[in-house]
Amino acid sequence: MQLKTFIRILAAGIITLCPHVLSAASGSEQLQQFLSRISTLDAGFEQSVLNPEHTQALRSQGRFYLERPDKFRWDYSEPDNQQIVADGRQVWLYDPELKQVSVQSQESALRGTPALLLISGDALENSFEVIDLGQRQNMVWVELIPKDDESQFVRILLAFVKGDLHRMEMADKFGQVTRFQFHDIHRNPTFESTFFQFVTPRDVDIFNR
Repeated sequence: MQLKTFIRILAAGIITLCPHVLSAASGSEQLQQFLSRISTLDAGFEQSVLNPEHTQALRSQGRFYLERPDKFRWDYSEPDNQQIVADGRQVWLYDPELKQVSVQSQESALRGTPALLLISGDALENSFEVIDLGQRQNMVWVELIPKDDESQFVRILLAFVKGDLHRMEMADKFGQVTRFQFHDIHRNPTFESTFFQFVTPRDVDIFNR
C-alpha cells in the first residue's frame, strides 16, 4: 500500500460512551462527547474500500492505536502485514514484504483527514463543517465536510448507536468510498513511551515524500 493511498483512506477510532446520557443526543453532540472523553484508544478494525461503481471491495483488518494529541498507529494483519505510525512529526508506512518504508511530514499527510479530527486538539469546527443527518438504519448520523480545499475527502460520515461510534464512511474526490467498522475496543489504555516510535529495520529502502 502506497503512503499516498493510505492517507486518502486514513481513518478514525472509536470509543464507548455512556448510553444513558447519549441515546437521545444528536450525532454532532455524540461526536463532541466522544472527542472530549478520549485520550488513548486501542481497537480492532475491519476496512473495506469500494470503487466508484461500488462493485468491488478491497478488505483488510488489524488493530488501531491512538494517543492524543498527535500520535497513532495502524497494524494491518490481513491480507498483508503492514504498519503505519504517526509519531507527532512524521507518518511512516512500513511494508515488510517489499522491505520499504515511506515517510511524509505529519502536517501535510493528515490535512483534512479523519485522523486529524481524532488526534488534533483543535476545535472540530475549525477543520470541518458539521451537519446532523438524523437517524437511519437504527444509527444516528453526522456528516463532516472538510474546510481545507486540499483535502482528499469530500465528505465523512459517522454513525453512532447510544454513544458508540459504529461506522465511519469516507468519500474521496475520485468517488472511492472507504468504510471502517470497529470492535474489541479499549478506551484510555496506557502505552509504553516508545509505542508510537518507528525504528527503521535494517536492509530496507526509505522513500521520503
